[in-house]
Amino acid sequence: MKTITELARLSAPADMPQSLAWDGETLWMGSLATKRIYQLDTKKWTVLTETEAPGHPFGMVSIGEELRVLCGETSEDNRYIRRLIPGHGFDTIFKLQCPDDTGSQLGYDGATLNVSQWYNQKVLAITEDGEVLKSYDCPRGICGQVIVDGQIYLANTADEDTNDYYLGRIDPTTGQYEDLAKIPFPARALAHDGTHFWTNHRAAGETIRFSL
Repeated sequence: MKTITELARLSAPADMPQSLAWDGETLWMGSLATKRIYQLDTKKWTVLTETEAPGHPFGMVSIGEELRVLCGETSEDNRYIRRLIPGHGFDTIFKLQCPDDTGSQLGYDGATLNVSQWYNQKVLAITEDGEVLKSYDCPRGICGQVIVDGQIYLANTADEDTNDYYLGRIDPTTGQYEDLAKIPFPARALAHDGTHFWTNHRAAGETIRFSL
């Protein structure tokens, strides 16, 4: 199996970069170390804005002019999906609990929100109220998710303490998963800027742009 081609490896604006989202113009990154969301100019690699999150931002996705951020909150690490409005901050009222109170990464296909569950090895398509519409299986634990051209791309691993990570894809019409390439480091999150993929090497404090 081929390995991804790294195009750029950049120092993240904060330690433990975890979540990523592309809004059509800029990249958003969430840090577990600071519990903050950073909006990044990818050409200059500078921080445009930063916002404090209500918990640890594990996953994130752009939905039109808004973002959805999956946060780990409370001492029990309960998992909630929050609404972030650029230029205004987090909605203090919107708070959607993840199915089974677990989840790490988010995806959006233009109509439906997806929540991935690492240890359950599933991607769940959910309603605005959090009800599960459909479930997709992945053969490994899921640590990144992005939907490109209707296909669900996943960063995944069978052992998070190794460098054996993979980029795979689920076709929602069949539910079938296929491996596409190896990722030679512990990846966290996936985003796509219309041309290339982005992920984090969290332990190294770096954000990587790559292609297949």
